[in-house]
Amino acid sequence: MLLRTVAPALALALLGACSSTTASDLPATPAPPAGMVSAADPRAAEAGAEMLRAGGSATDAAIATMLALTVVEPQSSGIGGGGFYVRGTADGRVETLDGREAAPAAATPAWFLDGNGAPRPFLQAVMSGLSVGVPGNLRLAEEAHRRHGKLEWARLFEPAIALARDGFTITERFHEYLGAARDRAAFDAEGQALFYDEAGEPLAVGTLVRNPALAETLAQIARAGPDTFYLGDNAAALAVRVASETPHPAGMTTEDVAAYRAKDRPPVCAAYRSYRICGMGPPSSGATTVLAILKQLEGFDLSALGPHSPTSWHLFAESQRLAYADRELFLGDTDFVAVPVRGLVDDGYLARRGALISAEHAMATATAGSPPPGDGPPIMAWADGDEPEENGTSHFAVTDKWGNAVSYTSTVEGPFGSGIMVGGYSLNNELTDFSFSPAKGGKPVANRVEGGKRPRSSMAPTLVYDAEGRLVLAIGAAGGSTIPIQVSKALIGYLDWGLSAQEAIALPGLYAPGDTVFVEPGTWLEDMLPQLRALGHAGATTRRMPFKANAVEWRAGRWVGAADPRSEGKAVPE
Repeated sequence: MLLRTVAPALALALLGACSSTTASDLPATPAPPAGMVSAADPRAAEAGAEMLRAGGSATDAAIATMLALTVVEPQSSGIGGGGFYVRGTADGRVETLDGREAAPAAATPAWFLDGNGAPRPFLQAVMSGLSVGVPGNLRLAEEAHRRHGKLEWARLFEPAIALARDGFTITERFHEYLGAARDRAAFDAEGQALFYDEAGEPLAVGTLVRNPALAETLAQIARAGPDTFYLGDNAAALAVRVASETPHPAGMTTEDVAAYRAKDRPPVCAAYRSYRICGMGPPSSGATTVLAILKQLEGFDLSALGPHSPTSWHLFAESQRLAYADRELFLGDTDFVAVPVRGLVDDGYLARRGALISAEHAMATATAGSPPPGDGPPIMAWADGDEPEENGTSHFAVTDKWGNAVSYTSTVEGPFGSGIMVGGYSLNNELTDFSFSPAKGGKPVANRVEGGKRPRSSMAPTLVYDAEGRLVLAIGAAGGSTIPIQVSKALIGYLDWGLSAQEAIALPGLYAPGDTVFVEPGTWLEDMLPQLRALGHAGATTRRMPFKANAVEWRAGRWVGAADPRSEGKAVPE
């Protein structure tokens, strides 16, 4: 299925062996494969592709895509939020950068508790300064560009500035968000003026929207660098506004904003069948959960079962239940809690977990296991938290002509984040990814709030290398806690069922984070509900879920993009 590009060294050797051949007899040197960008909005994908055509790297294109999404998809991601960046090279080197938002230094485990010590209502917490973490995307972009950028920093901002200054049209999907998330989108007067008419109704599909405040913010950062965001007037405006919306004596400060840094994190890699799969470690639960779902199924012949077998989807559900049980108990920010990362992806541990799965019947209950501790301090007795479910986020995958790939997931958490806007951009509500309760049953919760801590994430930017060490796939998704199952489902489709990335992403979704199985309505999985119930999933039912995945794969000697048909996503070539 996959063809290897002839190495330059081999070409030179052949030329040396045929020294009598004249230049005119030789075939033309084949052009290097063109790069590719896949993103959730075609205008953002085009912004990234523009960087590739200008001679930029996959990193340059990913940054330009993130910046453009700030303008055209403010409900999902942008410079007011954070993200995770996974970069792989053609020769197998993988690095990951953590640009996840951080809690203010004043935050304590009681951050989300009211005066009576009870957790605050979710939306009350969201639409306040309590939910806003210090944004990380621009520090992440700065560090990634310092290492791997080829174009000038300011060049990366040009498409986003043009979209904000000259205008972008409201799409059907964006219009739906303006209606469904009106409370957040119009919470701030700035958002109200941008996206709603005088009667308070969302602007019609096709309306041209200009955001001059955002254009100026982006222009300043383009000219002077990210310090313009993290120091000075913007940092002061951000901190003061967030603190003013915080129902605590102490909130975010300019010192919190100034102190933010993107962090190197060790990539989490493991073998699945003949492939090497790498992703983002803590504070993301993405890689450990995806790898657990896959590796717990290695003892089953999914290829023989195929995608239309109820048994395949039953096994997928059972593996999710086990993986999510471990995720809930063990995952958090490794700067604050001991996470047994190596143990959670250990071959022997996951083989034992997989042995709990029966092809004939569902487990009565799925509980967390006891992974080997791996590196680091001993594991504490953690308790499950009570993180509310959210669904925002945007993923984009980029490859370049040098064979590098970037898988980058960016988010402001829920639709339009906290609803608070500064300088034309939406501020995240990422801190509501923490547990609202700091302890359960007398035990601390791993994902409790602490000053400077980064909340646990579901984001799962992922890279895949084949048995010969070739980089063959960059993939990721958006959609809150469904992200790991979207990625693992697509990987099973791609690796076990021989589907293209596009076909694998388009497969219907099944989500089983606990004792109930949810299937995507209106798909052929809905027809399997009787068989799934007969296999022991008595409560299996339909549920609409926010699926939105993007990928780039190496196929037949070229990069091919894939975008979720449920979204407005598009892949754009160099």
